[in-house]
Amino acid sequence: AGVLEIIESEGGSPPETVSFVHSDYTAPLEVPSESFDVLISLYAGFVSDSCTKYLRIGGVLLVNPSHGDAAMASIDRRYELTAVVLSGSGTYRTRSEGLDDYLIPKAATTITPTMLHERGRGIAYTRSPFAYLFTRVS
Repeated sequence: AGVLEIIESEGGSPPETVSFVHSDYTAPLEVPSESFDVLISLYAGFVSDSCTKYLRIGGVLLVNPSHGDAAMASIDRRYELTAVVLSGSGTYRTRSEGLDDYLIPKAATTITPTMLHERGRGIAYTRSPFAYLFTRVS
């Protein structure tokens, strides 16, 4: 696993540096806290558990539902669902309206971190996009 770090230049211009940190994300990374703009967890497990401390407030967590990180972020008060990523015909687009239609479990269940870690996988939802975008709010 690795972490992609994008460092934005002053004045909001396009990124000048993109760094990929090849490391075990469950071990402490040698990077400053709140230094990332984006965390990506696609088929990677519970990246948000170990790496939220590296994501700045206002940064984005991109997760898919398969390995439980979407469910974990949905119950983490540090995150707010801000969009879903939909796919079709080889294209991807985001949707930020109607988000209350997502993250609804198919079966009645109480989602907890312990339950997710024991399962080691995600929750079956009534609607499941390709991925979810959560913004770190605290």
